[in-house]
Amino acid sequence: MISEDHDVSGMVPRGLRVGAALSWRFLMVIAALYVIIWMVGYLAVLVIPLSIALLLAALLAPAVQRLVRARVPRSLATGIVLVGGLGVLGGLLTFVIVQFSAGLPALTTQLNESLAQIQDWLINGPLHLRQEQIQDVINQTIGFLQDNQSALTDTAITTAGTIGEVLTGFVLTLFILIFFLSGGTQIWGFLVKGVPANVRSRVDVAGRRGFASLVSYVRATAAVAVVDAVGIGIGLWIVGVPLVVPLSTLVFLAAFVPIIGAVVAGAVAVLVALVTNGFITSLVVLAIVIGVMQLESHVLQPLLLGRAVKLHPLAVVLAIAAGLVVAGIAGALLSVPLLAVLNAGIKSLLHERDPAQAEVDILVPESATPNSADRSGDEGETGTPAPDSDGESASRS
Repeated sequence: MISEDHDVSGMVPRGLRVGAALSWRFLMVIAALYVIIWMVGYLAVLVIPLSIALLLAALLAPAVQRLVRARVPRSLATGIVLVGGLGVLGGLLTFVIVQFSAGLPALTTQLNESLAQIQDWLINGPLHLRQEQIQDVINQTIGFLQDNQSALTDTAITTAGTIGEVLTGFVLTLFILIFFLSGGTQIWGFLVKGVPANVRSRVDVAGRRGFASLVSYVRATAAVAVVDAVGIGIGLWIVGVPLVVPLSTLVFLAAFVPIIGAVVAGAVAVLVALVTNGFITSLVVLAIVIGVMQLESHVLQPLLLGRAVKLHPLAVVLAIAAGLVVAGIAGALLSVPLLAVLNAGIKSLLHERDPAQAEVDILVPESATPNSADRSGDEGETGTPAPDSDGESASRS
């Protein structure tokens, strides 16, 4: 029987056997990825706040660390940074809302004038439309809205539900962020203890280096966003486009989605300029947006993001596209940070020997013991983690 099976397997070409072995393994990997993506989508209400909290932790953890090194208790340092961050965010949103409200009447007036100019061009321009035809189009639009009033009402109800989900997600993100900043080392140490002991130190260092890459990504992205917002904002102010501050804020927020965000925010700025100031001004704004985007792609991205995350631009574009397909705007926002973390962590794990101790600690590197903040001055600026409760260093290689 064994010899017969051996003879049959010998009749199958080697290339076919190798292809079959690779195929079923590939199908298993695809099935596993599908299950993971389905679970992430099913738990999106939890996964998205958790991911955003991790990004915010990467942004705020260095500030908390500086306060801890200045011998401020970690809980107090966390509270100071959170309150300060919320204060800055609230002040910025208030300022933007006030500026938008102040500029809305002028924007409405300019919009009406633009609509009147468009109507005059439709009547007296090359199309030579009659006033009755334009009025018929307006009446048809109003009739369409009236006929679909129930659908619009359902959309409004869905929008109200979405606002409720956003508020719930904000509260959950804030709650998670507090624990990330105040007890991140304990959380990470608990997760690492689930890894086999013979590779635990390497996984620990890989995770810390992944978070270090995330910190670098957030810093670099924030710097690029500030440059984009200031550059486009100054250009809009020079050509006299209204709502400069709200548009600049939109550019700043959209810049956190690489490449696509800048294009969308720039298109909005050009559209506002077209509606309010005319065709020539919109062309000038388009030139300004293109100039700022060229500065970002050829100078800022290579110098800041390129050094921070070491990702090829094609990988960034593909990651954003995949994230947009899988999870929409949230996926586009989180895809590149996830890729940066995986890139740094996998590179660390693939070292032939155990990597050296990570220089940048994950989340809160000096909170493993109650007195670690007092010893931070003796440990120097490298932020070496304090030993775990079992006496082993949290990032020993």
